[in-house]
Amino acid sequence: MSKPQAHLVDDDEAIRDALAWLLQSRGIPCTTYDSAEAFLSSWNANLAGCIVLDMRMSGMSGLDCFDKLRELASSLPVIFLTGHGDVPLAVGTLKKGAFDFFEKPLNDNELATRIQEAMELDARQRAANATVDSLNARISSLTTREKQIMELVLAGKFNKVIADELNISMRTVEVHRANLFDKMQVKTAVELANLLKPGR
Repeated sequence: MSKPQAHLVDDDEAIRDALAWLLQSRGIPCTTYDSAEAFLSSWNANLAGCIVLDMRMSGMSGLDCFDKLRELASSLPVIFLTGHGDVPLAVGTLKKGAFDFFEKPLNDNELATRIQEAMELDARQRAANATVDSLNARISSLTTREKQIMELVLAGKFNKVIADELNISMRTVEVHRANLFDKMQVKTAVELANLLKPGR
């Protein structure tokens, strides 16, 4: 995972420099790009933080860049910088999933605050995804028998009932149950149920 930072994409050097200075004064790391093409050429799924994207640039526009990022399944929050005439376009991008937009001339403090909020959102999303990935990896490590036993444990059935239903010995159930709890990193059936609760 790369270091979280604001990725500033604007073909106006003066705006890039001013925004970079603003963010650095707030302790927010940033990298600048002078075109959408330059940003996309360095984009990868491990980038973290947020993107600050100018709506109109020479070459590829900010809107085209945004659409390309959506094709790439980028989860980075995007904040658009727009001129007055672009506000209806910017509102449309919010409906397509942009985080926010700012009309030029910018309110520096509001923009810096929203960039921080976008970066915090990205961090929360990545933490949640990592938790889901970890849980999926644990479930994938279970044997077919352990998955069968997990379903019966979650249904509230005791070892003796599980043994009868699966036509195996109580001792075998106990061994599989112990392995199941170990792999899922839980100590009780209640912990297991809470771990697998929908929407957790």
